[in-house]
Amino acid sequence: MHKIGFIVYPAFSPMNLAATSVFETANWKIGSDAYEVTLLSEHGGPVATSLGSKIQTSSFKRRTFDTLIIAGSIPAPAATPGVLNYLRSAFHRSRRIASICTGALFLAEAGLLDGRRATTHWYYAKEMQRRYPKVAVHEDRIFMIDGPIWTSAGMSAGVDLALALLADDLGTDLARVVAKILVVYHRRAGGQSQFSTLLDLDAESDRIRTALAYAKEHLSAPLSVQALARVAFLSLRQFSRLFREETGQSPAKAIERLRVESARRMMEAGRFSAEEIARKNGFGNRERMRRSFLRAFGQPPQTIQRTASALIQ
Repeated sequence: MHKIGFIVYPAFSPMNLAATSVFETANWKIGSDAYEVTLLSEHGGPVATSLGSKIQTSSFKRRTFDTLIIAGSIPAPAATPGVLNYLRSAFHRSRRIASICTGALFLAEAGLLDGRRATTHWYYAKEMQRRYPKVAVHEDRIFMIDGPIWTSAGMSAGVDLALALLADDLGTDLARVVAKILVVYHRRAGGQSQFSTLLDLDAESDRIRTALAYAKEHLSAPLSVQALARVAFLSLRQFSRLFREETGQSPAKAIERLRVESARRMMEAGRFSAEEIARKNGFGNRERMRRSFLRAFGQPPQTIQRTASALIQ
């Protein structure tokens, strides 16, 4: 039996508890108790969520678990000495320690992320990097695994993290079935972006907005900076300067991100070949698309496509 300790604290978000449904559903599907999940807190007893409702917990003192998961909250939580000391001692006694959302700040404060790669909610990623410079924070990941430490992004990503833990324990086939039972659209790969460039990329001025709208509708076209400048009725120099000021990135970088995001969505839909996706999104060939995916997601398109194909079956 896999014993999981789920650590909560006052004002944690109840959405974190969605991750526990993965283990509950796995037990139901298997027909036996493969997982035992215990809700923990520093002192035990009732703990109030951010909505004011209370859940019953057991004290984590003198308790050992195969896997520890610490919940997140908005705003970012303040770690108590008791929680930090427990995490430090548990690191040597547990097979895995994981965090959901801002729970990664507990792990960073405890020193468990020093020299490791980790992620957290994108809203707090830069603050985490500033406060804990020894941690390599990747703000554009759904979840990350670095040795025995697993970290995830925003709270809904806790479900993705739990499914990955399940796959690690009992295989990807069961994880895929559990995802379907939970009506999860798909089990997102850890390297997938936390947010959609297609939705989030915006600008203040009408001219840059017009250029962006044109780019989103013509991803299969060459989309040179000169062509976008003409659409915006600006000189090349004016367009490049204004685009960077309003979006925080160069036109070339933004177009690449728009293309990889569109290509990723097509892969997850499972209806197109790699050649079609590369052509429809303006990469020209699969090798150029592969290099762009590695820069954007840290993994090749084949990995995302295989994951999507397995989950569609």
